[in-house]
Amino acid sequence: TPEKKAAAPAGAAIPARAVKLAAETVPEIYEATGTVRARTATALSARIMGHIREVRVQAGDSVRAGQVVAVLGARGIETGLQAAQAAREEARSALPEAENAIAAAQAQLNLAQATWKRMKSLHEQKSITEQEMDEAGARLEMARANHQMALAKKKQLEEKIRQAESGLAAVSLQKSYAEVTAPFAGIVIERKAEPGMLAAPGMPIVVMEQAGAYRLEAAIEEGMLARIRPGAKAMVKLDALDKEIETRVSEVVPALDAMSRTFTAKLDLPASPQIRSGLFGRARFTVGERTALTIPAAALEREGQLERVYVHDNGVARARLVTTGAQLGDRLAVLSGLAEGETVLAPSGARLRDGVRVEVRP
Repeated sequence: TPEKKAAAPAGAAIPARAVKLAAETVPEIYEATGTVRARTATALSARIMGHIREVRVQAGDSVRAGQVVAVLGARGIETGLQAAQAAREEARSALPEAENAIAAAQAQLNLAQATWKRMKSLHEQKSITEQEMDEAGARLEMARANHQMALAKKKQLEEKIRQAESGLAAVSLQKSYAEVTAPFAGIVIERKAEPGMLAAPGMPIVVMEQAGAYRLEAAIEEGMLARIRPGAKAMVKLDALDKEIETRVSEVVPALDAMSRTFTAKLDLPASPQIRSGLFGRARFTVGERTALTIPAAALEREGQLERVYVHDNGVARARLVTTGAQLGDRLAVLSGLAEGETVLAPSGARLRDGVRVEVRP
């Protein structure tokens, strides 16, 4: 667009402040773009096959750790659970009877042992016959056998109880699999299944990401691989937030993308309810120093993609198209359009136009 070359009438000079350009040492800034990603994201799925009875969350819902997000129908599991509980209770109910049998057998054994001792004393005194002594010994052995049998029956019963409890635990675990729960506190980002659908192990039902744990994954040119490493400081600007975030590189993926010739640097972001995965962001790294011309940021006018400043030319403002680089506080680095020694008018007030007379003031 051609600039207007209007001449100012006599006595109508516009006051302006002039800044003479001189080369100075400025930080060398490298800027990369990227996308916000959750550090931890997972697709929740069922561990068993069954029809989905209900899905209790929607996309965008916040969930707490352990919260049930979906429930599967499990009639067969409920039946198995009842059978396992019944088997355990049946085995437990027989335990008192087994203990009573042991007590009775122990009493019979004690009596047989006492009788045998008395018979042995009488036998040594030749007061009883061999037949009577043999009968006392037989009764003692029978009492011992009955006691061992009662103990064995109790042991078998205890093993049966353990098996029933193991079966009940297995069925209870299967029943717990009918409920899909959140492994951590986070946000549901996608609901992928509806009630009535048949769920199978590994089939996603909802996708969620951990709340407050985000980072910017920036694409870095391969030439910066040796200069941007874990721990490097950076400033991150998200278009959704009206502020810059000071952070560091937490991880560098050294493998390069063959198409874009870039690698990925991951920068941790602070917890904020405004940060979501998918947001666009820019990361600025200070990678060294260089010599450059700078102008006050207030001296620059933007019109679409065009950048314009006004230079002082013998008391007249002349428009100049420029290209600027990184912003350095309240100043901008100039990449092209100006030369050292020229004088830029600042601030660029609304009345400044190409060809307008100006009065330079301190």
